[in-house]
Amino acid sequence: MNMNVGNNKFLFFLSISLVVGICFWLFKNYEMYDKALKIHEEVITIDTHCDIDLKNFTDDNNYSSNTDSQVNIPKINKGGLDVPWLVVYTAQDSLNENSYRKAYKNAIDKFDAIHRLIYKYSNGQLELATSSSEIFNIIKSDKKAIMIGVENAYPIGENIEIIEEFYERGARYMSLSHNGHNQLSDSNTGEYDGSYLHDGLSELGEKAIIKMNELGMMIDISHPSKESIRQTLQLSKAPIIASHSSARYLCDHARNIDNELLDMIKLNGGVVQTVAFARYLKEEDKYDPKKVSVKHLVDHIDYMVSYMGIDHVGISSDFDGGGGIKNWMDASETFNVTYELVKRGYSKEEIDKLWGLNLLRVLDEVEKISKSL
Repeated sequence: MNMNVGNNKFLFFLSISLVVGICFWLFKNYEMYDKALKIHEEVITIDTHCDIDLKNFTDDNNYSSNTDSQVNIPKINKGGLDVPWLVVYTAQDSLNENSYRKAYKNAIDKFDAIHRLIYKYSNGQLELATSSSEIFNIIKSDKKAIMIGVENAYPIGENIEIIEEFYERGARYMSLSHNGHNQLSDSNTGEYDGSYLHDGLSELGEKAIIKMNELGMMIDISHPSKESIRQTLQLSKAPIIASHSSARYLCDHARNIDNELLDMIKLNGGVVQTVAFARYLKEEDKYDPKKVSVKHLVDHIDYMVSYMGIDHVGISSDFDGGGGIKNWMDASETFNVTYELVKRGYSKEEIDKLWGLNLLRVLDEVEKISKSL
């Protein structure tokens, strides 16, 4: 009888302890969640790589409604994404004038589509930004800012002056190549068969870098080969960006940035925008986005922050271009990245840098250097 009373008392106090523990855990999680919400509302969130499909830029089907794309106005509003960079992407083709001409038309069609979204479809909810000051002013006016990047300089053909046209249309970063070597630069894809066209940059590619420096356009090194990146870092007078890449140390993929290049990017003053693309985050589950989550994205952020410092790391999604992971499958779930950063112990000031200030610092420096040139 006494033993039963003793057991009952033990079970009673154990139950009380469990209830208190659960209540404490719930309170701490609520407190952390509330803190993350406030931070997310106060910082400027920039996603440097969102692809587009022209079918979503028509009078009948566009981002003003909840299209089946990962990015649109309802989704960026719900997720608290302030600045999506919409990307003018052109696939690789033959290196001849006819192919360049077709690629140029594709690029212009995409520039025009982005402008239609801003000036025709958005009903005043969006504005085009071409500088950090414009971003701050747009956000203050309770609107979303759209910035434009160019993925693959292939459409310029052999005419360097087209880079200035792209700049005038709003482009503020461009990568020299994509998946495949082109007239400007070797691609990371050469790593698979050891075959390269230029052993880095071509003479035309070097001229393109000089032109981008002069214009104040950021150079994106996410797709070129390692040797091309190394030569770009040696040649560029301005900081560069990797608009959507992660850490090769954690996931051995040719699209990721290894430690040698991370060292060079830090010295250059650049920034690597960690990307929510399953194949670049977790090697063993690279073909199953449901097994790759925001936690793995922040693992890469943690690693690069520890290796390079907080000033050289940012965030991107590659939405509508293959990106999307568990808890950040589209722009509506953008808050979950901030929440994970808060859970990892990042301060508001650090999260502010990761979500946008690092990228804007590079943009400002690139603009400043262009004026001196």
